[in-house]
Amino acid sequence: MNHPPGDGWIRVSELRPLLAAMPALGDGDFRVRLPADHEGITADLARAFNQIADRHQHFAGELARVTREVVRHGRLDERLCPAPGGAWSGSVDTVNTLIDALVIPTANATRVLDAVAGGDLSQRMDPSDGKHPLRGDLRRLGQRINQMVDQLSMFTGEVTRLAREVGTEGRLGGRAKVRGLSGSWRDVTEAVNTMADRLTAQVRDIAVVTKAVASGDLTRSVTVEATGELLELKLTVNTMVDQLSAFAGEVTRVA
Repeated sequence: MNHPPGDGWIRVSELRPLLAAMPALGDGDFRVRLPADHEGITADLARAFNQIADRHQHFAGELARVTREVVRHGRLDERLCPAPGGAWSGSVDTVNTLIDALVIPTANATRVLDAVAGGDLSQRMDPSDGKHPLRGDLRRLGQRINQMVDQLSMFTGEVTRLAREVGTEGRLGGRAKVRGLSGSWRDVTEAVNTMADRLTAQVRDIAVVTKAVASGDLTRSVTVEATGELLELKLTVNTMVDQLSAFAGEVTRVA
């Protein structure tokens, strides 16, 4: 039934542009717009349609922009620009909250790793994002990074202490503690302890022999296993003792 314009009815011909544009909007073409040069209900529908398209285009454009800045350029401080109120604003806030939840722990991890790379082992990852405690994979990331820093700190502290005792204080027999260490950190610490044990045994054996020589006992010799320069020192000390013993024997025989 045809009705004259202005009586509150809409002609089918006036709805055809809207009906033609709806599938395009539903398929994600947010550039489609309707002319708003009509009057009455037709103009109101066109403006509402265009507003919906504008909101979709803004949201999709912001998502694409932020994704490009974060993924391609590594800019983790980018966020979606606010949208007009209602669900549109809520959607933007939700996406920004999601980005924050991912970016803040990543930034914290970068801060700690930068500190470790610079030799600073005092930094740790925060167990929260500033508002809520980390959960799931992000929580495990924080725990693993903190565990790594703890192991490095413990290993460094023990090796430094042992080196100070031996090199600066001349105290032999010390060992680096391996409790709390695992994997390669434990293996390296055990290797340091093995080195310290062998060095201690070699130096102490040489000290025992030289002390015996100083006391007139020429029957002792260095027997500890040694290699490299310590082997040369061992052979030199034993040769010295043999020569002293031979010399003393000759002097005693002549006398």
